[in-house]
Amino acid sequence: MNHYPGIDVEQIAHVCHEANRALQVTQGDPAVSPHFMEAAQWQVDSAFEGVEQALAGSSPEELHESWTKSKIQDGWCYGQAKDAAKKTHPCVVPYSELPAEQRLKDLVFHAVVGAFAQHHEGEAK
Repeated sequence: MNHYPGIDVEQIAHVCHEANRALQVTQGDPAVSPHFMEAAQWQVDSAFEGVEQALAGSSPEELHESWTKSKIQDGWCYGQAKDAAKKTHPCVVPYSELPAEQRLKDLVFHAVVGAFAQHHEGEAK
């Protein structure tokens, strides 16, 4: 549900997902996410939730901590490899324990949402 009238949360989620995917590709991630339009529903839902939280003012660290909490509630746990079938992910750790390249993903996600929000504010004037 979009709590931000006039802001296209789906468009922002799509761009955030693709930016994350591009980082995965350039970082040599062995489990690159599919394109947004081909992503599993849990990935789409995660992007929407992250956008909503960033629009509400969450920091990159808070976005990660919320993502981690959501993953754990859904049965995911830490694992050396991302595996949707086994529900393991190497980023199910506190933000402070993430490698720098993983923290970059949270920073980029946050920045993309911020750019869209700033653009919307400019359009609303």
